[in-house]
Amino acid sequence: MRNKAGGVYKYNDTRVNVLALATLNLWRRPLPEVLKEKIMDPIGASNTWRWFSYDNAWVVIDGRLVQSVTGGGHWGGGMFINAYDMARFGYLTLHRGKWGDQQLLSEKWVNMALTPTGLQSPYGFINYFLNTGRKQWPSAPATAFIHNGNGLNMIYVDPENDLVAVVRWIDNDAVDGFLKRLIAAVAEKS
Repeated sequence: MRNKAGGVYKYNDTRVNVLALATLNLWRRPLPEVLKEKIMDPIGASNTWRWFSYDNAWVVIDGRLVQSVTGGGHWGGGMFINAYDMARFGYLTLHRGKWGDQQLLSEKWVNMALTPTGLQSPYGFINYFLNTGRKQWPSAPATAFIHNGNGLNMIYVDPENDLVAVVRWIDNDAVDGFLKRLIAAVAEKS
């Protein structure tokens, strides 16, 4: 059954993979190279992060065999990144795509990424998980958001408290309690 665009929500990594393939066709080169050049190098990320694809996700672009990377961290694909680099990315998004005097992500795009989707209000663009109405994490400000990955490796971004925190392998049910203690500790030090 076909639905009107924006009329139905269903969680599905396939759509992210299709977006990655479309973006690969736009850039005409491997997306990890683009990410390295446009984001990771300018923010001073290490050289240890990797973005992998599935073994069967090869396409030909301009006569060159290129792997189309995945959006999710399933079945051997996805991004593998250390906490230091995650924190640097969080700092970039805390500052609305600006790193020093360089605007690496369009502020217009960041605004759209932070806008709740109509059908699933905790979601912004791709990996922006929002705290719309403080429903996701009641202890955190409504302006806070999280970038998260498989195993709930998360980057907590809190513009109201000028805070970025990286947490690895936290249980989803423990996130709000952690944020409550984190925000209280930051307030105590202020």
